[in-house]
Amino acid sequence: MQERGSITVHTENIFPIIKRWLYSDKDIFLRELISNAADAISKLKMLGFAGEFHNSGEEFEIHVTLDKDARTLTVADNGLGMTAEEVKKYINQVAFSSAEEFLQNYQGDVKQQIIGHFGLGFYSAFMVAEHVELDTLSYKPDAEAVLWKCDGTTSFEITASERTTRGTAVKLLIDRENDEFLDEARVRALIRNYCDFLPIPIKFNGEVANRQKPLWTQSPNSLKDEDYKEFYSYLYPFSEEPLFWVHLNTDYPFSLQGILYFPRLATDLDFSKGQIKLFCNQVFVSSNCEEVIPQFLTPLQGAIDSPDIPLNVSRSFLQNDRTVQRISDYIAKKVADRLKELFREDRERYVSCWKDINLFVKYGVMHSDKFYEQVKDILVFPVSGTETYVTLGEYLERNKERTKDRIYYTSDLGAQSAYLDLFKAEGIEVLVLDSLIDSHFVGFLERQQETKFARVDSDLDENLLNRDKASELVDPRTNKTRAQQLSELFKSMLKLPKLNVRAESLKTDTTPAVLLMPESLRRFKEMTALMERKQVEFLEEHTLVLNTNNPLIQNVQRLEESGKDNELVELVCQHVYDLALLSQKNFDAQTMSKFVQRSNEVLTRLSSRAVE
Repeated sequence: MQERGSITVHTENIFPIIKRWLYSDKDIFLRELISNAADAISKLKMLGFAGEFHNSGEEFEIHVTLDKDARTLTVADNGLGMTAEEVKKYINQVAFSSAEEFLQNYQGDVKQQIIGHFGLGFYSAFMVAEHVELDTLSYKPDAEAVLWKCDGTTSFEITASERTTRGTAVKLLIDRENDEFLDEARVRALIRNYCDFLPIPIKFNGEVANRQKPLWTQSPNSLKDEDYKEFYSYLYPFSEEPLFWVHLNTDYPFSLQGILYFPRLATDLDFSKGQIKLFCNQVFVSSNCEEVIPQFLTPLQGAIDSPDIPLNVSRSFLQNDRTVQRISDYIAKKVADRLKELFREDRERYVSCWKDINLFVKYGVMHSDKFYEQVKDILVFPVSGTETYVTLGEYLERNKERTKDRIYYTSDLGAQSAYLDLFKAEGIEVLVLDSLIDSHFVGFLERQQETKFARVDSDLDENLLNRDKASELVDPRTNKTRAQQLSELFKSMLKLPKLNVRAESLKTDTTPAVLLMPESLRRFKEMTALMERKQVEFLEEHTLVLNTNNPLIQNVQRLEESGKDNELVELVCQHVYDLALLSQKNFDAQTMSKFVQRSNEVLTRLSSRAVE
């Protein structure tokens, strides 16, 4: 038997397209050939279940053989093989899918997966080979072995083969431009990368080269924590143990399996780079699946396996595909369910993980209304000065007698410590919101929950003030209080046109003065700086609040009234303002130099008066 002819193609220059543009990486050729071999074995197993093939106990295997001296790489299987007519139909007619036709014939008989399409996948071999041979013998009785040869043109040759065993072997003569695929370590790495989890042993030069046990195909009830941790270490060597994980498994309305891990996350998350590995029927497809999962879940790690995700299509197509959108929603819901489960069953562990997961949860609720509705009741926040974490509902309930519907928070425990002391003295809890996105997150929560957030330096709660002392009259002729007189004194001494000054009697006498920054304007500045990747500018329009209950402030007023040392009054007023200013901004070199100089001068003058 001998036959010559031309390959039927739908494009005149099919081979240049295959070599340059069919796939982005040449590595893919080995994945495609091994997938086709696995296809052939899966089909034969299905025929066995259907009673059309009897297996006498033979083990199904795929063999990859490298002969560096002969410059050949061979992928062989003991699957169903092909007849001469099938070779003509499935190989010579490029882009015709035997897998689709096979599934139509045996649909519903047994749940087996067909990985690829024998057609363009097979022709990916020509990306690295100058000559390809396909040697095959069908499982069908009385079938004759066939040898197909092609040198990379549209011409082929079919002859009888001496093959006596069922299956198919594809031999590639590697061209001179692709010597890398004659390196044993390189080929072994490709097998591990793309086909590590195929459920069929892949032997490379006689040794099994794949793991064969993807954890996601097993029942969660049969797995222990150590199994999940070991699998994570295999996927991501040298990484810390994951915080927890979620096992995905659904057959309707799409087929999807996988395991997603919550790693210990850095504070500078990059939501544009995914780390979740995408598989199709246990064959590796991509190192990330950014178009398949919600963007806010990209910091997660693990593996997703689905035959229902369309491959080799544009990103825009994926993003708009209805099935992909359903898969995305399903994954987000399962992640939310896992978080809620952990919150209910082991809140202590949930809280301990919060510092690692809070950024992506916050990012998620701001970008997905569905995700927000699913997790809104388990958003927790640390209470400053304690080890306690509370939900917003719990905070409002715990502080309702003091703050009503207002939530106080701090964005910097160190810089805002003076304010925190004021709230602590009155038993008012303050939440800690100190991540980069919290300024935006606070605004989001206000819109969603109709709750007012106020940073501790934005205003003074009524519970911190003693209104009776602040209203004491000191000059019947002008009807001015001590508070009004102090405000005018500091305003005149500081000479800052945009500075507002007011005096209040705080219930504590330890703090001489604080600066208040308007909440809405400050948030706007913070958001602008975040978007422009700049430092937040200091607000020139702010308020200096003097504490009339503080001895230093009282002494300044008495000193001014005595008229004995106006220069010292001015120095002390400036010093009080600078002390309050330190909680809001870092001094530059010039400002710090003046502050130190002024401090020395104030101390010198006061010590001199003390020894007179």
